[in-house]
Amino acid sequence: MAAFVIFRYALSPVAPDWAVTGADMTTLSIYLGTILGCLHWLSNLITSVSPIRRMSYLMVVLFKGMFLMIGALVLIKITLWLNTWAPDPNLDLRYEQLTQSILNSASTQILVVYLVLVRLWLAFLEQMILLVGRRNLVNMGLGKYHRPRQEERLFLFLDMVGSTPHAEALGDYRFSRLVQDCFDLLSGTVQRHGGEIYRYIGDAVIVSWKIKPGQDQTRSLGLYFDFVQNLEWNRHYFIEQYGFLPRFKGALHGGKVMAAVVGVDKQEISYFSDVLNTLARLQDQCGPLKRDLLISGRVRAMVSESEEFDIEALGPMRLKGKQQEVEVYAITLTLPAAIPESSAPTS
Repeated sequence: MAAFVIFRYALSPVAPDWAVTGADMTTLSIYLGTILGCLHWLSNLITSVSPIRRMSYLMVVLFKGMFLMIGALVLIKITLWLNTWAPDPNLDLRYEQLTQSILNSASTQILVVYLVLVRLWLAFLEQMILLVGRRNLVNMGLGKYHRPRQEERLFLFLDMVGSTPHAEALGDYRFSRLVQDCFDLLSGTVQRHGGEIYRYIGDAVIVSWKIKPGQDQTRSLGLYFDFVQNLEWNRHYFIEQYGFLPRFKGALHGGKVMAAVVGVDKQEISYFSDVLNTLARLQDQCGPLKRDLLISGRVRAMVSESEEFDIEALGPMRLKGKQQEVEVYAITLTLPAAIPESSAPTS
């Protein structure tokens, strides 16, 4: 709104009839910007909690644009109606003249078109962020990873237990909905713990954190247990919809990786390192060792002692396809995770 007022009015040598001082234009931008910003937020809220979010990207973008346009038109009608409530007849006439001079001007039509175009652009940008991730979109736009660069990162590998028999029992469609519901719950948990989704691999997912020197990585352990708690809180929903509560096992490993943009027609930021191979082999040991969460010795050195977690040393192990042994630790929860209860996923 500030941009519209500046380019439409402030740069003009002649002030509009309704503007006595420059403060009137500032008031206009703040008033409309606040209300229309609330409409912008409301359209995002409706999209995120309703079946609309599972429509095509084009339909979501169009819905957000139409929502703002209808909201702007309703706002105009409400403003005209409120002017009839002026206690003083003189003020009533003045408000009516002011409102009519603004709403009947060509600027109002231009403003509505401007708002819809801006909203469509923002909605498109929001959908691109959902598709590739905020960090990836910014880094790819800045060309940060067009040349491979080294980073130190921590990875959490989460995989659904018994996915093959579940897929056979549910069928492809219902199993896909199950995976969607699980990862919908995971999304908010990842945000709370400062992680980012690196990649979805069927019913598995890899979460990543950038390692900073001396930083405690205990929050990565909390992410797994918070996700498990979210699933437990939605037990009734999963049993009603699918007949069972899904379980996930995980593994944590970190180290130096090479990050680079790969692909031409479709690009993404990928990580290349033996760290990811070791992570996958470590996660494979959850079943044989009958543990839900395993971490490597490298991760253990990054995690401080906590009364919330019990860290059990399982000793050095030679993982499949690896020449050197890896120190392995099992993590269990000793205290309940203090996180707010989440609502059931929308189907």
